[in-house]
Amino acid sequence: MRLVVARIGRAHGILGEVTVELRTDVPEQRFVPGARLFVSDGARHRELIASGLPTTLTVTRVRIHRETFLLGFAEVRDRTAAEAMRDALVEAEVPDEVDEPDAWYDHQLVGLAVHDVDGALLGEVVGIEHLPAQDLLVVRRPAGHERLVPFVKALVPDVDLETRRVVVSAPVGLLDEPEDDAAKDHDGGDVTGGHPPPADTHAQRRSAGVTQPQPSRPSGGDGA
Repeated sequence: MRLVVARIGRAHGILGEVTVELRTDVPEQRFVPGARLFVSDGARHRELIASGLPTTLTVTRVRIHRETFLLGFAEVRDRTAAEAMRDALVEAEVPDEVDEPDAWYDHQLVGLAVHDVDGALLGEVVGIEHLPAQDLLVVRRPAGHERLVPFVKALVPDVDLETRRVVVSAPVGLLDEPEDDAAKDHDGGDVTGGHPPPADTHAQRRSAGVTQPQPSRPSGGDGA
């Protein structure tokens, strides 16, 4: 399958190199000489075709400059062409499953129903927050409030993609809905509007981690 791995940024130099904003957890695997990237379907894809610009790109150069990834493509040979590619989302062919134990692509988890250990509906997974210590499931409660659930086995003992559900064993306070906590709207959209195509990012369920109750997700933040 194809997932978004980067957004093309500004042109760099005169030889067609571009900066990229990463949308992948494994850039060292996705960006190698000879790798093929594909501009995501959408308005930018149509604009590039109308302008006679490529929508399939072959990586020829990969380097890091001041902590920023720079890519060169066989089909983009000068600064003018590189500037025309700006803001395009590019996808790569990726494995159907994450090659790590107890890990799932973000888009596989988003949309799953959340139940307690007795089967009662608690809400829906609407996003993933990636923190250095662990990943967090963003769970929207039936009343509209969003709570953060540490993605650890003690709290999330079961993930079932076939039945589209996860089980959360929530301690007291984890999923409480304070009366003074206004409903939050988890918006996965970006500056182009709407919801972007799934990115090549994943969440890994850890065997241990921070399990104390988490605060509501800050208002106005972006999705994972």
